[in-house]
Amino acid sequence: MNHPTAPLHAALAAADQDQIIYDLAGIAGNLDTLRRELPGADVRFAVKACPVDAVVACLAERGAGADAAGPREIAQALRSGVPVERIHYGNTVKSDEDIAAAYRLGVRDFATDSLADVAALAAHAPGARVFCRLATDGEGALWGLSGKFGCSAADAVRVLAAARAAGLTPSGLSFHVGSQQMTAGAWRRALDLAAGTLAALRRRGISLAHVNLGGGLPALGYADRHGRPLDPPVDKIFAVLREGMAQLGEAAGRPLDFLVEPGRYLVADHGAIRAHVVRLTDREHPDGTRRHWLYLSVGKFNGLYEMDQVQYRLVFPGHRGAARVPAVVAGPTCDSDDAFTTAGGPVQVPGTLASGDPVWVLSSGAYAISYLTRGFNGFRPLPHTWIHGPARPAPARREAPGG
Repeated sequence: MNHPTAPLHAALAAADQDQIIYDLAGIAGNLDTLRRELPGADVRFAVKACPVDAVVACLAERGAGADAAGPREIAQALRSGVPVERIHYGNTVKSDEDIAAAYRLGVRDFATDSLADVAALAAHAPGARVFCRLATDGEGALWGLSGKFGCSAADAVRVLAAARAAGLTPSGLSFHVGSQQMTAGAWRRALDLAAGTLAALRRRGISLAHVNLGGGLPALGYADRHGRPLDPPVDKIFAVLREGMAQLGEAAGRPLDFLVEPGRYLVADHGAIRAHVVRLTDREHPDGTRRHWLYLSVGKFNGLYEMDQVQYRLVFPGHRGAARVPAVVAGPTCDSDDAFTTAGGPVQVPGTLASGDPVWVLSSGAYAISYLTRGFNGFRPLPHTWIHGPARPAPARREAPGG
């Protein structure tokens, strides 16, 4: 996996206003790495991780498809150059109206996990290919994604048998081990579950064509409370996945096609926010302790929604070598949730910071655009721009996500 590039840092240094910048060359490099590590796996970019046309188009130009959660993401993928046959509707939660809309747009591959959803697909997407999502425990991930999505192995057999009876094509299995999954064991458990399910389906005379290995591949650039990068075991994760792909083919009794739907892995470390200091201050709290607080121009509601779980690495240009103080980092809004509360405690920051000083928030390329509010408390959403390697960034664009 490629680390953030010097061109991205140069673009941050050149920026004179708050914005998020994406390095398209770095994102493309991560796609190349993924394909080398998982040869034969077809990539479907999880659009929700970065619904920016330039990013989706960059990946589409290199043959990546799209994992879409609804008709609007499908439409965005199409206008960004993704062929409709490389788009799947990966959300198991969908209304009759949305199923019909996706079918009209030409999508024929749908995720499912329940008999009720199968009946809706048969009615509104006749003849479609369906893949059933297996539930996982989500252990080891920052966001486990357990409970709301997926079904048991026994239910998967029932769901795919019902799909066949309803005139749909039982096409595959899928699973998702949780977002920012930090353990290889999570994939090992999911692969074993999928292998057992394939064998059970085979006994029922249902032969599937593919397995979707899901998302969850971790970004590398998040930090611990001291600002040091975390070290997810990506080499071991890829080794487990390669072994599992061979195992699943044996369980299915036939060659399988494989899909993988990364989001965070492709974009997180190649997007960064140029923000600025609102104020560094300290005050006594009711318990008698004094704490430093660093208020930034960007927080939970305008770019850093994941700050409760993710410790972003912060760079303070012009303050190298300055004495550090432990500070709670918070956004600019009048909302107590707009602060780093559970991501590791106080952060070491230069004690010389002044209002207006630039701050770089690294590895913030995943979900920053997705979670922007329309302007909570009157603080405007971040504009976004991108670079192609060493070029200077294009003018920042302030528009709705997906544009």
